Amino acid sequence: MALSNHSYSNFTDELRTRLSVVDVVSRRVALQKKGNNWWGCCPFHNEKTPSFSVNEEKGFYHCFGCGEHGDIISFTMKSNNIDFKSAITELANMAGLKMPDYKPRDPAIIAREESYTSISEKAAELFQKKLFEPGGSVALEYIRRRGFSDEMIKKYRLGYAPKNNLIANSFPNVKQENLIATGLCRRGEYGLYDFFRDKLMFPIFNARGQVVAFSGRSLDGSEPKYINTSDTEMFHKRRTIFGLNFARDEIYRANRSIVVEGQIDAIQMQSHGFGETVAPLGTALTEDHIATLCKSNRNIIFCFDGDNAGQKAAGRACKIVLPFLRDNSDIKFAFVTGGKDPDEVLKTSGPDAMRQILDSATPLVDYLWQIANTDFIVSTPGGRTQAEKFLKNELQKITDPALRSEIEKEYDARKFNSWHKWKKTTTDKKINLPQIDAISRNTLIYIINTYPELAERYGDFLSTLNIDFDAPVQLMQMDIGAAEKFIVSVKLQKYLEKLQQQKKDLTARLLSGDNVQNEIADVDAKIIAAGEKMDKLISI
Repeated sequence: MALSNHSYSNFTDELRTRLSVVDVVSRRVALQKKGNNWWGCCPFHNEKTPSFSVNEEKGFYHCFGCGEHGDIISFTMKSNNIDFKSAITELANMAGLKMPDYKPRDPAIIAREESYTSISEKAAELFQKKLFEPGGSVALEYIRRRGFSDEMIKKYRLGYAPKNNLIANSFPNVKQENLIATGLCRRGEYGLYDFFRDKLMFPIFNARGQVVAFSGRSLDGSEPKYINTSDTEMFHKRRTIFGLNFARDEIYRANRSIVVEGQIDAIQMQSHGFGETVAPLGTALTEDHIATLCKSNRNIIFCFDGDNAGQKAAGRACKIVLPFLRDNSDIKFAFVTGGKDPDEVLKTSGPDAMRQILDSATPLVDYLWQIANTDFIVSTPGGRTQAEKFLKNELQKITDPALRSEIEKEYDARKFNSWHKWKKTTTDKKINLPQIDAISRNTLIYIINTYPELAERYGDFLSTLNIDFDAPVQLMQMDIGAAEKFIVSVKLQKYLEKLQQQKKDLTARLLSGDNVQNEIADVDAKIIAAGEKMDKLISI
């Protein structure tokens, strides 16, 4: 039996989510961006002046010359002269998806899915009502303390799940299997019980604005802080982006999206002028999340906390976004430091402070370079080799060969200017450089050859010393802490010698009649401070 196009509806929705219409069309048509749209010569009729328009955000193309109009599927069918099934097969290969074996959809399945949506919508209404009842006072007080107005609570449909089995007891005419399938209830020894109890509830919406799942926050300090609906037929955490249903139009207007770590941050950002903000839900950022965001816009700022977890999340985002990079992409990374998150910044310092954080975000090319320089000891040949391999492997993920080549050239220049900046001091640089005693010289040579990372850290100072770091020296017993302490002590000693010389010169000028008393007093204060630092260093 021939399958109808309706049989493919779920899979075609997935294709439209994962594939950009610009990417699909540009395989056959040379496109150039003008304003919000992309333009090229229509492949369906002969023309010299481009009248073929492609809108990435809305996912369609339109020719103002011949009137052809459609999406990625119709374009693939018409441009290749193939049928519907062949077109989605080709697109599935392009998206890296496996073609499922379809059968006509069972009307019972369609009815069941509609039942799931109906249950979730009704549950959201019940939770929202409970939030404003006496039993929900703790949850309501908490969310208001976090800066949520009643308008925000209403817009995002926040609610409260009480300690009793509200949902299990509120759907007497619904099959138990359907309640369980929504993730709202589970079956226990004594019957159904609610999965969410005594939780502040955040509804999770699909792209059409329908409630399909929930995220519940604990109110008593228990862990985990958040629990989410388990994956269901209607909800998949790896594919769901919190707040996207509210942010979609703002992403189009702002020409970018902002990704934060949690739903409260996302809501507060949206409510304080950053409507293009979204967040992953209950899982690390995935390729599916990136594919969905890039379909709306390829300009993304990842804004994470500045702690280790935030840095780790940013590193993962940097690596998984590379296959989606295009020459029109603008990917950046911003960090909220000082133990704060976007919610706290907005409450304590306001939107302007948050805007400054976003404006100072680090471009992807710079951030990937930072990762290479942080994760590997690039002051050593072995470390540089590891960093080279890391960058090469990551850049291979970029599918645009021209863009990949340009970034490789950029990194080649940086490697030449930065990684090879440290040079061993040669004899022709000894003229007019400060002298150093033999014991200190030998100790420093040993330190630099044993701990090259210290050479990178103190390179500017060490390069001023009259030392041949290639000279052979005896082995010493010195750990890295003692080695760094020795370098700092030498640096302080040289600083003191410089100050003493300055005082000597100023004293000579004073005897000649110059008014330099204030300058001598300033140098004396610096000498005392440096001496105190030296005494403290020795006592450690």
